[in-house]
Amino acid sequence: MVDATTSVGELREHVRQFVHARDWERFHSPKDLAMAISIEASELLEVFLWRESATLADLSSEDRLAVEEELADVLIYGFSLANVLKMDLSEAMLAKLKKDEAKYPPDRYRGRAR
Repeated sequence: MVDATTSVGELREHVRQFVHARDWERFHSPKDLAMAISIEASELLEVFLWRESATLADLSSEDRLAVEEELADVLIYGFSLANVLKMDLSEAMLAKLKKDEAKYPPDRYRGRAR
């Protein structure tokens, strides 16, 4: 599977099946999933801690793998949370991008961090 051919729905279904096969639904409350997302995001940050530069070109193959795995963990828990809350992630992301487009118009924010 690759990004160009795998849908959000397919990924969510893989996550749902993974959780179901292990009977983990009872442990996946919205609170616990949100906490898991935060923990995994912290583990992702740890890869970049104390580095002068944070580009992929500067990462060892071991660190690049760690970034891929921790980002995957964040997304897996995010998909799990969306599954539990029965949220349409594509709709939510597009709505949020539309809101951010209005909040940060390119003519005023191009090249600025904020």
